[in-house]
Amino acid sequence: MKNIKIRNKTIGIGHPLFFIAEAGVNHNGSLKNAFKLIDIAKNAKADAVKFQTFNTDDIILKTAPKSKYHIRTTGSDESQTWYELLKTQELSFDMHKKIINYCNKKKIIFLSTPYDISSVDLLERVGVPAYKIASTDNNNLPLIEYIAKKKKPMFISTAMASMEEIKETVKCVKKYLQNKFVLLQCTGNYPSRLSDTNLRVMKTYKKKFNCLVGYSDHTQEIINPIAATAMEASVYE
Repeated sequence: MKNIKIRNKTIGIGHPLFFIAEAGVNHNGSLKNAFKLIDIAKNAKADAVKFQTFNTDDIILKTAPKSKYHIRTTGSDESQTWYELLKTQELSFDMHKKIINYCNKKKIIFLSTPYDISSVDLLERVGVPAYKIASTDNNNLPLIEYIAKKKKPMFISTAMASMEEIKETVKCVKKYLQNKFVLLQCTGNYPSRLSDTNLRVMKTYKKKFNCLVGYSDHTQEIINPIAATAMEASVYE
């Protein structure tokens, strides 16, 4: 188990928790909102702020329905389809550059989750220092292998994955990265109940895969980040 270096931050045992603030798609396609999210992350003392990079046409069908929680917050498919909503949240190459420049100005690390091959290529062009794998893609081995070949650190969320699937993912990543990855325990609902979060999974990962571990949090309470840190999580998102 080795430490990982991202920019000026060292991640690993004996080093401070690496704190990733989730900006995601909450900018709603607005650079002004993206900058506000970066400011909030910086004020919260986050080490990094993470966005999402995707091409809607590459990841969903135009007929794909919204999830229940999206219907609650954005209205029905009749008023705006899932495809139409995602199109409003895409970030162009130029927007990525401006967001990264603002992150550099604020001295916070820019990260992003790519959901398709062309988005990985875009992030390579803008010089992303590490990659986040969403739980939705933790068994998407073609995408994971494509990213692992870039030889940059990876944070891999594992919600909804079986242990066999995680074994396959780790095997794929280790072909190219050795120990430059972090497995993140995650519970795949929004919000997650404390009783469903099972932080002990981090200990299982550490023992089974001899890798750094962390926690990607979907709960609304404050106790889990404290507990995860006490359990030697190296990363909190």
